[in-house]
Order: sequence, then C-alpha cells, then structure tokens
Amino acid sequence: MKVLLLGSGGREHALAWKLVQSPLLTELHAAPGNPGIAALGHCHPVRADDPEAVLGLAGSLGVALVVIGPEVPLVAGLADALRRNGIPVFGPGRAAAAIEGSKQFAKEVMQAAGVPTAQVLPQPAAPCVLKADGLAAGKGVVVCLTQEEVTAGLAELAGLPGPLVVEELLEGPEVSLFAVCDGVTAIALPVAQDFKRAYDGDAGPNTGGMGSYAPVPGLDAVDVEELVDVTCRPVLAELAARGAPFIGTLFAGLMLTGDGPRVLEYNCRFGDPETQSLLPLVDDDLLVVLAAAAQGDLSGVRLGPAARAAVTVVLAAGDYPAAGDQGSEITGVADAEAAGALVFHAGTALRGGRLVTNGGRVLNVTAVGADLVAARHSAYAAADKISWSGARRRGDIALAATAGGTLQTRPEAHLD
Repeated sequence: MKVLLLGSGGREHALAWKLVQSPLLTELHAAPGNPGIAALGHCHPVRADDPEAVLGLAGSLGVALVVIGPEVPLVAGLADALRRNGIPVFGPGRAAAAIEGSKQFAKEVMQAAGVPTAQVLPQPAAPCVLKADGLAAGKGVVVCLTQEEVTAGLAELAGLPGPLVVEELLEGPEVSLFAVCDGVTAIALPVAQDFKRAYDGDAGPNTGGMGSYAPVPGLDAVDVEELVDVTCRPVLAELAARGAPFIGTLFAGLMLTGDGPRVLEYNCRFGDPETQSLLPLVDDDLLVVLAAAAQGDLSGVRLGPAARAAVTVVLAAGDYPAAGDQGSEITGVADAEAAGALVFHAGTALRGGRLVTNGGRVLNVTAVGADLVAARHSAYAAADKISWSGARRRGDIALAATAGGTLQTRPEAHLD
C-alpha cells in the first residue's frame, strides 16, 4: 500500500516512524516532510495546505491512502477534495473539522450532544478564559485571573478574526484524550498529558507544546473507555446526525475537575507533542487502523496500548515561542538515538549535508521505559547529548507524575 503523509512536524515524523513498521506499506511519501521523515520515505516539495498540488501529487503517485497531519488543511476541506477524487483519506471533512475550526460550533455540538464542558460567560470578567473562535496556531487562548489580565487578553486577541468565546475558568489535571474514528465507532489511545507553557512550573507564554508523557497515572483502560463514552462518542453521533461524519482522530482536551471531566476543546487530528509519546506505546499495526477508519469500518480492529510508558522532551530555540532559530548546526542526534531514544524532527533542515535548526520547536526526544520514572530518566539522558547554540528545554516534563504518581493540577492552559 502506498501512503501519502501530509505535514512536516514532529507529529508527522512520529506517524511516519510508526507507519513504516507495517508490513502492508510498500511506499511512504510525505509532503513536504522533514529530514527525519526523509530517512523513512520520499519527501516532495508540496505544501499540505495547497489542495491542487496535493491532489496532483496523490494522483500521480497512485496512493491508496492519504493521512493528513495538520489542522489547517483539514479545516479548509482538503479531505473533501481528496474523497471527491476517489482517494481514500484519514482525516475529517470540512464540516466535521469545524469541531476544531470554530469554538462556537464546538460549543453548539457539545450542548446538543450533552457533553460536559466549561460554562460560557456573558461577558469577560475575571476569573475567566478568553478564546478566539477560529484557528490561532496555539495563540488563541488567554487565561485571566485578574481584571488587568482580562484587559490585556482582550487586546492580545483583538487582532484575530472571528468572535470571542468567554468561558469559566476550570482547574484540575488537564489531559489529552484521542480516539480514532470511522464516522460511527471510536477506538481510544492511551490518555496523555502535555506541557504548553514555555518554562518550568508552567510559567511563561503558551507554546505548541514543550513535552508530553503517556499513560496518565490513575487512568486505567476502564477509565479511558468511560471518558470516550462521555466526551467522544456523543459528538460522533451528533456530527453524523448533522450529515458530517467524523473520520479521523478526535482529540478531546479535558480538565478533570472535582465535578467530573469537562471538555476544554476538541481538535480534529493527532496532537503534537502527544503523538510522539503515544505511538511508541502502540503495538498494533497503525496503518491497518487508519486505512480501516478511512474506509468507514473499524469493526474488528484493535489499537491496544502496551504495558510501557513514554516521555517526550521538546528541544526548542532559545527565544521560542517569540521566535525560532534558523541555520544553527545541531549535534548529538546520532548519540541520542544510540542511547535508545527516538528523536523526532520538528523544525530542522539539511544544508550542505549538515543538520540545522529551522523553526521554534526543533526536535522531540522520546524514550520508552517500563514506567514513567524510567522513561523520564532515559529521555533527559538522551536529550543531554543533543545541542546547538541557544537550545533550551523544560526540565520538569512528567516530573509531578513520577513524584508519587500524582497529576499536576493547573488552571486551564491551551491544547494546541
């Protein structure tokens, strides 16, 4: 089976790494890909958000499946265009992807489906959360504990298009729940937790994600199924009833409050950097699962978790998220991999045969262990071997989860 994977980040590298393990795969192609993906398949200089170019590439290659990584082409309707041209695709169409593309639409769907979520407030008053309605590349949510922060948040979001959603501020452990869906059926992956703030102790601005780990302590398989029953399956049914079946990965960002789980928001694709921690825990054939979902029939398909744990540490540019880094030579990747870690490329490039920085989040270092303590130790030991001028990382990824097995509680952040 020929597969075309769209995207260029760490999430897509992790997907590529898992897909090439399938005996069904004959060729892996990526657009545009990155140097890490290029080591696994064929990369093409085609942007994932250029529908005509993607259609042309998929047609010329004769691929049996397109896997869409990022949210922007999904929200724009790329999956619809591919399906109209008879090309199987893993990813929701425009109408279903609006669950991420519009927070107002998501709220309407949650209300109709009876999904517990944060209450919408009539006006911005502290404490509250301000959310831009549409996609904002991880910069569309502001948590406001004081009225001064409300004023600053309104000014910060004023330049973004669309209306503003104001919600109550929730507090508790924040987790990421992923379900692979065929329009009707949902199969859950292990629950993960990611770290959005730039600096240790959840300080600083929101980012695309500075690290992640899975599974989350205290949530067993029964708990995960209950969360899917409460937060994912009702949304699937509601979207199907609206004539917008969701085929792809439904990502529910949850706050585990004292009154039960509350959905902060939905995303219409795999998370980043959660995917980098989740896929190494999956022993089943991911290509079989994604192809079955694309065909609309997940019956009889398994996606069971392994009895392991994984921790991912993001290595970022020194000024990230304010600015990225371009052209700094990266050393030590081979040493980190030799130590047993997986190094997923997120913002890298090859120049003159040298691996260099090319973005804000540059590399993701993932390690797997018998438990979170072992995985965390290995991830940081491997990350120590990689360097470039100005590289930085958080030092507390999965720390709270390994200190007595408790979850880190925090006010709502933002879920990519």
